[in-house]
Amino acid sequence: MAKALSTVALLLISNFFMTLAWYGHLHISKTGWLKDNAVWKIILVSWAWAFVEYCFAVPANRVGSAEQGGPFSLFQLKMLQEVITLLVFTLMAVYFFKADKLGWNHLGAFVLLLGAVYLVFKK
Repeated sequence: MAKALSTVALLLISNFFMTLAWYGHLHISKTGWLKDNAVWKIILVSWAWAFVEYCFAVPANRVGSAEQGGPFSLFQLKMLQEVITLLVFTLMAVYFFKADKLGWNHLGAFVLLLGAVYLVFKK
């Protein structure tokens, strides 16, 4: 159980930085030294965030992988990663980026994703 919880915790942190690396520049380039939208600056900042992401993602996958003594098969680990990615992205898009409001279609998509998780974890 500890390895499963460690995997989830590391993936949550990893996905926070992944969302910053992929989308953070869209929000923060409005102010500060990224204000001029110089692509090289945005790429450097995104790479820095992606490096931090990998510092958490790689250990999460090693701890969680059944091949390394963890509780999850490769497919389960990937499905877990995708659901966490969408959860973190949704929270950040709504609360940090203030980009969107959640609607019934988002809820429906999450229900379908939970169905996918159920199927992948079903023995």
